[in-house]
Amino acid sequence: MILNLDQNFKPIDGDEIQHETFTFSGGEPHIKIQQSNEYDKVIITHRLNSFNDLGILLVAVDAVKRLCIKNIELVIPYFPAARQDRVMVRGEALTVKVYANIINELKLDKVTIFDPHSEVTPALLNDCSVINNHSFISKVTQQLPKDLILVSPDAGALKKIHKLAGHLMDYEVLECGKSRDVKTGDLSGFKVPVKNLDNCNCLIVDDICDGGGTFLGLAEELRKCNAGDLYLAVSHGIFSKGTKTLLENFKTVFTTDSIKNADSDALNFISIKEIINYEV
Repeated sequence: MILNLDQNFKPIDGDEIQHETFTFSGGEPHIKIQQSNEYDKVIITHRLNSFNDLGILLVAVDAVKRLCIKNIELVIPYFPAARQDRVMVRGEALTVKVYANIINELKLDKVTIFDPHSEVTPALLNDCSVINNHSFISKVTQQLPKDLILVSPDAGALKKIHKLAGHLMDYEVLECGKSRDVKTGDLSGFKVPVKNLDNCNCLIVDDICDGGGTFLGLAEELRKCNAGDLYLAVSHGIFSKGTKTLLENFKTVFTTDSIKNADSDALNFISIKEIINYEV
């Protein structure tokens, strides 16, 4: 049985557990599971895009356990705070470990995440199953011209994009770069390692788009190098500064429904359900 805590996000096919979630006037999340049937296993799905989402998850696991169900699995495609996977300056929290510790305390049988920001997250999570971005990008490339170069936006994405290229087999990788001030977050020094791309179409691939500054800066440099059409594919689209400027710079922006607030009908969405092929 499946307990979808977000009724607008149902990444797995199967029989659903009926329930009601709400927040008390004091701000406390709560859940009431309306079915009392006995289940061998429950798969909980959710999008953890806020701390309140985490609160709903915590009370949901408690409610399921109180029904004497011992086999509980969790599907949370976007793992929160995954970018805060190291302490860059003194006084910061290692936030991804805070979230991971909370999830681990639930003692679940399996936790499935999609395209985590780095290897730190699955290393911190107990019984973690990682779905990579290969199926997502494969579905993206099926909609694009064949003469396509995969673009890595920075050094952090290199390992994943080379594995992706090995899976797809048909595309070269362009290793680009940038500089970031760790104290301010300011970006500069975007680098493209070739002078002339001969009008080749380019697909930038990354796990997260927040404000989009990395991709806008890189798009400008790619155009200077005579790139063809520019495309962007991000597994988790936060789009904290909206999508208008991105859509002005990229012919198509692809993302998934792992984030609630992806805000534009002009985006090309590929659902998590099409990507993860979860076995119930």
